[in-house]
Amino acid sequence: MIAALDVILRLAGWLLLAPLLPGIINRVKAWVAGRRGPPVLQLYYDLARLWRKGVVLSTLVSPGFIAGPAIAWVAVLGAALLLPLGPAGAALGFRGDVLLLIYLLALARFGTTWAALETGSAFEGMGAAREVSYAVLSEAAMIAAVLSLSVHTSSITLTTMLAPAAGAGALLLGAGLFAVLLAENCRVPFDDPNTHLELTMIHEAMVLDHSGPPFAVILHGAAMKLLLFALLLTEAVVPIGELGWLAATGVLAGGVLLVTIGVGLVESLLARLAFRRVPLLLVTAFLLCLFALLVAWRGGAS
Repeated sequence: MIAALDVILRLAGWLLLAPLLPGIINRVKAWVAGRRGPPVLQLYYDLARLWRKGVVLSTLVSPGFIAGPAIAWVAVLGAALLLPLGPAGAALGFRGDVLLLIYLLALARFGTTWAALETGSAFEGMGAAREVSYAVLSEAAMIAAVLSLSVHTSSITLTTMLAPAAGAGALLLGAGLFAVLLAENCRVPFDDPNTHLELTMIHEAMVLDHSGPPFAVILHGAAMKLLLFALLLTEAVVPIGELGWLAATGVLAGGVLLVTIGVGLVESLLARLAFRRVPLLLVTAFLLCLFALLVAWRGGAS
């Protein structure tokens, strides 16, 4: 009974808190630009409005057009339940759960790109091709980061891997994971979630034909994925597991807020990169995580 209540509370936390992050990013961007900007709760209003709307379907689409966003949303939520929350641990944890986390994130990407391809639109196919091409490099950086944490702690369980800090390679790992966060969540300088220039779109090109509740599911899933990566980055760099329950909760919340503000500042101060430069930045992120892996390996060897 207590375990079920714990899972329900975690689910409610993920569902309710995730839409706050895009609102904070938009407020930071507005503050830097000297504008008033939209309210922090704007995404909540958008989700409620979209949920009340109907769904417009092309005659060309298959059931995958609706199933894809649902699969992606469930996969991200499943990955979120695997992520430990400091001393509170994870709702679902077992030996090797980090592998399932990576596969669930890959499944979420598959669901989104599948739905884009089911529209039969060449433009959405172009966005899906760009998304998958960049994912090859960002997933390599993500796997190198996970290997670094695994070598550092001699474990493949998330609760154990994320309890201590990443050691001497924490700075390298933090920089690499922050670049992965920006790429995986389609943020500047890899992508621009607010772009309306068709030829530069990546993620937005894949969801142009969605409307109503399926589009709300896509937006909410993207917010949960952003929260997941912010938590993962914070726990990989800060030794949350060595703190008390109250202090760990405060540090975790502060870390997520700091990462979110950092994303807003990056989007305010940098422009979107040209396509030919995106792989170079992703390779840099991979090398940062690889160097963190080498530092962890040398630390373990000594």
